[in-house]
Amino acid sequence: MAGMSAVTLSAPPDLAATQPEAELLPILIAPHPTLRAVARPVGPADTDRVRALLPRMFSSMYRAPGIGLAGPQVDVGLRIAVVDLTPGNVRAPIALINPTVVAASTELATREEGCLSLPNQFADVTRPAFVKVRYLDETGAKREIEAEGLLAACLQHEIDHLDGVLFVDHISALKRNIILRKLAKEQRSKGR
Repeated sequence: MAGMSAVTLSAPPDLAATQPEAELLPILIAPHPTLRAVARPVGPADTDRVRALLPRMFSSMYRAPGIGLAGPQVDVGLRIAVVDLTPGNVRAPIALINPTVVAASTELATREEGCLSLPNQFADVTRPAFVKVRYLDETGAKREIEAEGLLAACLQHEIDHLDGVLFVDHISALKRNIILRKLAKEQRSKGR
């Protein structure tokens, strides 16, 4: 990936330990236009901003609660995302900078997805069952992760956010419109 080695981030070795103190970020709700914008790659000039954002993104994701959160969801137009499936109730945070899917299986898997930017809305989404994702970690090191099951779906979901795609874009127009109308109605009644 071009420009990957130019980003250096020196984050604390235990990202999860910094989470409780980090200031929360507001999570955007669809149809906010930032959720449909394509995020730009993180470059060397973004190092300090990303270093400050990652703990806040993890804190916001954990508090929501969720298992993934992408930059556009917190009104940041950078290609960054955080993921933590918390296997066995133990935090296992993954910070993804400039992630890209470099391989995907032809075998598909369907699982129910939800999204912090579409609260209380769920739908069955079909995606590749296995993916390999290349990214930079919080220290700027090049990494690859191979995933299947929930982690594969979560990685694809978060990378979609970086491209302005929501999980409802993977379902029929009828189901998508029902979900978006229901969400709008819930948000209106919440604002009263």
